[in-house]
Amino acid sequence: MNVAVTAASGGLGQAILKYLVEEIGADNVIAVARSPDKVGTPGIEVRSGDYQSVQEMTGAFSGIDTVVIISAPVGDWDRISMHRNVIEAARQAGVRKLLFTSVIGNGKEEDTWFWKTQQVNRQAESDMRESGLEWVVARNGLYLEKDLTHIVHAKGVGVYRNIVGDGRCGYISVDELAYATAKLAIDDHANGQVFNLVGEPLTQAGLVELANQIFGMDVRYEVISDEENITELMKDPKIAARGEKVAKMLTGCFQAVRTGAFDVESDFERAAGRAVKPTLQMIREQQAIMTA
Repeated sequence: MNVAVTAASGGLGQAILKYLVEEIGADNVIAVARSPDKVGTPGIEVRSGDYQSVQEMTGAFSGIDTVVIISAPVGDWDRISMHRNVIEAARQAGVRKLLFTSVIGNGKEEDTWFWKTQQVNRQAESDMRESGLEWVVARNGLYLEKDLTHIVHAKGVGVYRNIVGDGRCGYISVDELAYATAKLAIDDHANGQVFNLVGEPLTQAGLVELANQIFGMDVRYEVISDEENITELMKDPKIAARGEKVAKMLTGCFQAVRTGAFDVESDFERAAGRAVKPTLQMIREQQAIMTA
């Protein structure tokens, strides 16, 4: 078996590559990226592939058994068509199995600003199921790193603000997601199934409390309005560079947490063969990375 990972230059892609190399060896792992030079995993084959081109992706998938499709980033482009291009390319190239990295949600997100983005994810899941290929859906929980970074940055003012309130979500690190995804990619017993990859459910206040323990902080949590949340997010240069539309979508993620849409039962152990790491351990690992 060999496995290709698309969008392989990103954080999730690189982490999945690392675990696939551990599982099946570097000779059986292929990275596909629009910018191949940005793939930093040593010892593997790297191929050029752009979601906008069926022809280019078909060539990138030549001789590939299994493809991990990392969902296209949110932006001013047609993500539904981009995902369909990748699925069609896999079909034309004779790929046997597809795994799509989607997003958790129990349907309560329908009345949030995140719903439009979620519909794109669910459409890709449907398109993959209808492709005639073997398939697996890995619905990712929200990245622990994202919230943790904002909480730590709030140390200076002593207050971390967003709209979530008492809503709960199973935050999970990219590294844990990558471990489970690699396992699902090579395990044919997982075929035809949807997996929620999340950690233990926590409120934002609970997450802040754990961050305070590990980072030695005294940050408190405060609820703000949806509009104020957009303003807070736009203070992040990376988010600001992508525009207010992205800040509104991310606020929609918080709305989904607030409504309970992301409070879902975890399938991590069934996917990975072991329990998900405790959130405190994942935060401790991130603290080591952030202070290295």
